[in-house]
Amino acid sequence: MKLLAAALLLGLAAPLGAQDVAAWRAVDAATGQIADVAGLEQLARDFPDSASVRLRLLNAQLEAGEGEGALASLRWLAARGHVFGERARAQIPALIGPAHAETARGLLIRAPEVRAASTISDDIPASAGLVEALFVPPGNEGAMATSVSNKSIFVNGAGAEWVEVPIPRAHALSGIASAPDGSIGWIASAPIDNSPADPARFTGLIGLTGDFDALEFIAAPSGVLVSDLAAGPDGRIFASDPQGGAILHARRGAEKLAFLVGPGTLRSPQGLAVSEDGARLYVSDFRYGLAVVDLASGAVTRLASDVPAALDGVDGLWLHKGELIAVQNGTSPMRISAFRLSDDGTRIIGHRVLEQAHPEWTEPLGGSIADDALYYIATGQWDRYDKGSLRDGVEALPTVIRRLPLAGR
Repeated sequence: MKLLAAALLLGLAAPLGAQDVAAWRAVDAATGQIADVAGLEQLARDFPDSASVRLRLLNAQLEAGEGEGALASLRWLAARGHVFGERARAQIPALIGPAHAETARGLLIRAPEVRAASTISDDIPASAGLVEALFVPPGNEGAMATSVSNKSIFVNGAGAEWVEVPIPRAHALSGIASAPDGSIGWIASAPIDNSPADPARFTGLIGLTGDFDALEFIAAPSGVLVSDLAAGPDGRIFASDPQGGAILHARRGAEKLAFLVGPGTLRSPQGLAVSEDGARLYVSDFRYGLAVVDLASGAVTRLASDVPAALDGVDGLWLHKGELIAVQNGTSPMRISAFRLSDDGTRIIGHRVLEQAHPEWTEPLGGSIADDALYYIATGQWDRYDKGSLRDGVEALPTVIRRLPLAGR
């Protein structure tokens, strides 16, 4: 029986995590089909900080009757705060066998620790539909949000009403990034909501300047669907393709995005963050963890961790004063984490949970950092939409923006 279960057995933890070099194993659709214990043990060696991989390993251990391995997997995930659903908590002790059932029950966390540290900053009216990303400038003087369903942006001035601004030829709009000097803002346009392809609409990056009366366009290669964006200190813009697995880049004035990392290395790249010196790009691969792209060579390595932490399930990603701030809406429970980087930016040396299992969340999504705080979408509505339209019998809700202070270490 398939379960949403746990991780790596402690008896194997040292050899599975021991690597002289934090290499990145190329992953694709076939990687997700690995289901045997031996294959998943190797995958866990390659991605030692992915809870998703360890959940798959536990499935295999339970099905193979490897009670000791499954028990130690539960220990691994319990140490990282993983919470199983009620059904899994009932099934796991029965599947693991009578010799280990009682110990297994003791490792199954019944409820997450709630951490609520943010305050409501604003809300976007329900008419904005499915809002995906948010940009708040320093000083909190207004904001901009993208709507997937409306194919438009919504803007406001400080304390003003939200106003819809149509973007000609736009597909679903998602990621937002601003050039460091504020000279141009970029938004990602692509049918990421699986809506029907429309050749009359534009797929790629749309640049916004001034009063949005002059748009700039950088097209995506055929078959690429851009989503999350990040800008480097030199103004270069980076985009991820969560469906095709590519990372792309361009400079202002380019006609077309170029591949930085082609398909076949990453499975579902999402959040992006550029190092302060512009040498590295941090990338969240949703099921496998955090990768680092050397921007001079294009080489991809794994961001290793010296502390116990689950590094997968990351949607939004930002760099702030030596920490990677990560919205982890793919973990159980959902959380917002801060991962402290080593001085050379190649390892994680500390981890703190900023918020977790907030009672007023639906699904935390994108946002931006301004004035030492993360402004983020707290009430994502992807479950209410299908192919860009509201599902039958549901209605759009206002989108709540929360402000989360980032001070402290």
